[in-house]
Amino acid sequence: MRIDTLTTMIGTVAATCTTLSFVPQLIKMRRQGGGDVSTGMLLLYLLGVSLWLAYGVRIDAVEVIFANIVAGALVFTALFMKLRSDA
Repeated sequence: MRIDTLTTMIGTVAATCTTLSFVPQLIKMRRQGGGDVSTGMLLLYLLGVSLWLAYGVRIDAVEVIFANIVAGALVFTALFMKLRSDA
């Protein structure tokens, strides 16, 4: 296996793990509400995901771009659920 292929595989698995790690939080928020989730944390996480997306675009890394689009959608959904539960 070439180093480039191994590096791409490691990056893809890492991106998948970190992106999907947010799914259990969404499930918990859907069942129990988002009252105990920090709005500040969600906004900071969304900023970080947005910056990673910009980084991926700048270096033309498809895996980074895709992972952060999905992560951004998940965090945006959590933020929406949080704000809706606060209302």
